[in-house]
Amino acid sequence: MARYTGPSCRLCRREGMKLFLKGDRCYTEKCAIERRNYPPGQHSEIRGKFLEYGLRLREKQKVKRMYGMTERQFKRFFEMAERMKGIVGSNLLVLLERRLDNTVYRCGFASSRKEARQLVSHRHVLVNGRCVNIPSYLVNPGDVIEIKRKDLLPVKNAIESVVRRGTPQWLEVDRQNLKATVKALPTRDDITIPIKEQLIVEFYSR
Repeated sequence: MARYTGPSCRLCRREGMKLFLKGDRCYTEKCAIERRNYPPGQHSEIRGKFLEYGLRLREKQKVKRMYGMTERQFKRFFEMAERMKGIVGSNLLVLLERRLDNTVYRCGFASSRKEARQLVSHRHVLVNGRCVNIPSYLVNPGDVIEIKRKDLLPVKNAIESVVRRGTPQWLEVDRQNLKATVKALPTRDDITIPIKEQLIVEFYSR
């Protein structure tokens, strides 16, 4: 399945909440949820209520789109979470948070996960001094993440606006040197966006 390349704001409207896919725009009055908080489409206002399957599907789609993944990638992460000890839903969210593109976004080096994925793919990110261009690379405690070029304009702009969303406790960020250290593995409590991960588990277990 190809990656979605259409309007990002349409996805937020479809899920009925901000997925923060457009960076700074999501914090302004131009946000699609602020202006048109209803699903896209000609007959969106007359759609009925979701059944159990629909609720589970929408929760899965919401998280998948939030992290910018394809269905195949998302299912692979779910299968990894199933093989781990502990609660499957929490394991899934922790794995998604540990992705390198998400970590770069959480550090404040990019205004969105899409922009962070582009930084990684274009070989602008170093992990422990080595270039890593795989967005799905999983970071571990003690890893040092660094932006190779200090003069990138998108990175400078992202650093200036990171105050709006803050930095999670499992990361220690040196914004002046564009360097961050993974202090510990993320936990379920570090994810503040409302996600009902049990619905995702039920979707794949049906």
